Amino acid sequence: MAQTPTEAPAPKAAPIKKGTLVKVSRGAYLGSLEAAASDPTPPDYLFEGPGEVLALNGDFAQLRWRLPVPDVWLRLDQLEAF
Repeated sequence: MAQTPTEAPAPKAAPIKKGTLVKVSRGAYLGSLEAAASDPTPPDYLFEGPGEVLALNGDFAQLRWRLPVPDVWLRLDQLEAF
């Protein structure tokens, strides 16, 4: 009996936890509820990073950038490791 080739599982991204440096995924953010509730043109620093995760609460993370801007809460699925 011939064996069928199996694909190796894709490597999982490191989990996002407190202190992780992240940036916002443009594709996941644009068109989201968070984007609709914000300025029509998001600032570039969101997508360039790095932002630091200050706190986690369920599916959301509080982010702080190294700029004089307010902290924000975004969904974890909109973030990617920097």
